[in-house]
Amino acid sequence: MRKKSNIALILLLSILLILSGCGNVSKKPEKNAGTNNTAQKEKDKGKKDAASGASMASYTPLEELKKSYDIVIVGAGGAGMTAALEAKAAGMNPVILEKMPVAGGNTSKASSGMNASGTKFQKEQGISDNNDLFYEETLKGGHNTNNKDMLHFFVDNSAKAIEWLDSIGITLNNITITGGMSEKRTHRPKDGSAVGQYLVTGLLKNVQEKSIPIFVNANVKEITKQAGKANGVKVVFGQNGEKTIAAKSVVITAGGFGANMDIIAKVRPDLEGYVTTNQKGSTGDGIKMIEKMGGNTVDMEQIQVHPTVQQENSYLIGEAVRGEGAILITSKGKRFINEMAARDSVTEAITKLPEKNAFLVFDSGVKSRSKAVEQYEKMGFVKTKDTIKALAEEIGVPADQLQKTLDSWNSAVKNKKDAEFGRKTGMDYDLTAAPYYAIKIGPGIHYTMGGVRINTNTEVLDKDGKAIPGLFSAGEVTGGLHGENRIGGNSVAEIIIFGRQAGIKSSEYAKMVK
Repeated sequence: MRKKSNIALILLLSILLILSGCGNVSKKPEKNAGTNNTAQKEKDKGKKDAASGASMASYTPLEELKKSYDIVIVGAGGAGMTAALEAKAAGMNPVILEKMPVAGGNTSKASSGMNASGTKFQKEQGISDNNDLFYEETLKGGHNTNNKDMLHFFVDNSAKAIEWLDSIGITLNNITITGGMSEKRTHRPKDGSAVGQYLVTGLLKNVQEKSIPIFVNANVKEITKQAGKANGVKVVFGQNGEKTIAAKSVVITAGGFGANMDIIAKVRPDLEGYVTTNQKGSTGDGIKMIEKMGGNTVDMEQIQVHPTVQQENSYLIGEAVRGEGAILITSKGKRFINEMAARDSVTEAITKLPEKNAFLVFDSGVKSRSKAVEQYEKMGFVKTKDTIKALAEEIGVPADQLQKTLDSWNSAVKNKKDAEFGRKTGMDYDLTAAPYYAIKIGPGIHYTMGGVRINTNTEVLDKDGKAIPGLFSAGEVTGGLHGENRIGGNSVAEIIIFGRQAGIKSSEYAKMVK
């Protein structure tokens, strides 16, 4: 009898808990553009993606989708979210549509930092830099093929972009250097960690605080137009079908085509078979839609192959590791290039090696200054040993030669002169602090410099160089800024600088539309 009473009491308490809303029982499941309200963590071949903040975010449920907005923004990477924030600040009602299950795009994978010249953080740290130097070094890095108007606007607005980010709680005050630069202008989070996830998390937080709707699993298929003017989009929400959304202006920030091997094979057949660091959503959809609208493209054959990519997982090893002092060695244990040369030069040097791969070697000091290494360790990319001899044995290179190479390098650092390869940057610290580390790397498709042709107002241009009314674009979907080679740290700067401009200019246009 007593046993039955206990059972009855347990049942009664369970009913009361359910009625009171306890026990994590939700009143109504939200929807996320045809699936669920909380996007699942993306996986990179079984490994956790670094974009945990974005993958755990809650997005706008589909039932809140409206038939029209002031501005439709296609793509929820850094450029798209930045544009949305500026549009909101201008008094507009923007919406962001993202085809992937999470926000972030390739921005989530950004590692090294964001380049900018003459910033308040540089001045605070005694770094002497200016826009003219930034311009000249970027032009040289792009082999003098960069769109000069775009480049001038880019460098002249870089410091303002750093300050704008700081004003919304995204502070990039840890400064390092990347290849092709002579001054420290690559801005990172305070702890030196990878910039991408920090940036995405911060932008997404601001987007949500400003109540800007952001729909994921929203596959935009077409830009609509009337009388030659962009006036909305057609978007598919999985099993929920296609919907047409009207807008006064449209901003395309849908990323590049680094994960679309069909396009790559067409414009650069020599790159077939290379791994890609791009997230799978980088398929050039925005470029295709804009071309159908009459937009023109530029530099489509200019595709950057990054020199330091972990091949098995197609994972980028950021340039900041070299910027903080790491060196590259061959399977024979020898250096073979100025590690801080422009990306295309380092890539060419690795490709010429018989094995077409190399080892990135560094010490605990580099690890402490480049927090991204912790992520590489978690993903199983890093070999670690307490001595140089043990590390050499671990990675299969001659121990005596590796010791000789490191002794020579440390001497070069001490004397501030690299007699072998003429390296002048990333030489602030020697490699003497055990334990020692190595990551095996090789080249991988990383960035598409080409894309849609725009002007400094981010207006999309047709084949005659005229702006298509109501259509704007920013980020990797566009082309011309970087020319034939992109400097590390410039892509993050581009998405913020031109993302802001797209938000501002699309708002100005929308205000004129009746």
